Amino acid sequence: MIILVSGLPGSGKSYFAEKLAARLGAVYLNSDQVRFTMSASGKYSFQDKLLVYREMVNQTIRFLDEKKTVIIDATFYRQVMRDLFFKLSKDKSKPIRFINVIADEELIRERLDKPRRFSEADFSVYEKVREEFEEITIPHLTLQSTNDNITLLLNKAIQYISDERK
Repeated sequence: MIILVSGLPGSGKSYFAEKLAARLGAVYLNSDQVRFTMSASGKYSFQDKLLVYREMVNQTIRFLDEKKTVIIDATFYRQVMRDLFFKLSKDKSKPIRFINVIADEELIRERLDKPRRFSEADFSVYEKVREEFEEITIPHLTLQSTNDNITLLLNKAIQYISDERK
């Protein structure tokens, strides 16, 4: 199974996706970490971003071939980025689920003021991605992140994934 975790910078998507992967025993792929390993830190043109997403597709293929569930953590702010994984899902006959994590802007600003492990995003990046974020038109689960509701979010996500498996 492929699980895409989407959201704006500072939404809490990475924290959530990492916890969900641990809970499910799934492989966790993070776009910021992949960018770092590709020595592409600081490269954020649309074409640079697509190279990172394509690398995540390649890594996902390897893990799917090993019969693993893969959680991909990225903004997925453009439909073309989502489509890479929906095509993969179809090509590999693997189910795919889409979860979008959101948060109040005040909380996002607070989170982005603190250093984070791999992310270079600050509030100006958040604003740029927010403006360019294309509407999600496919079935998905939206989760509202706060600083104290991770257990609730995980339970909702697991229910969503389980319901879809039936």
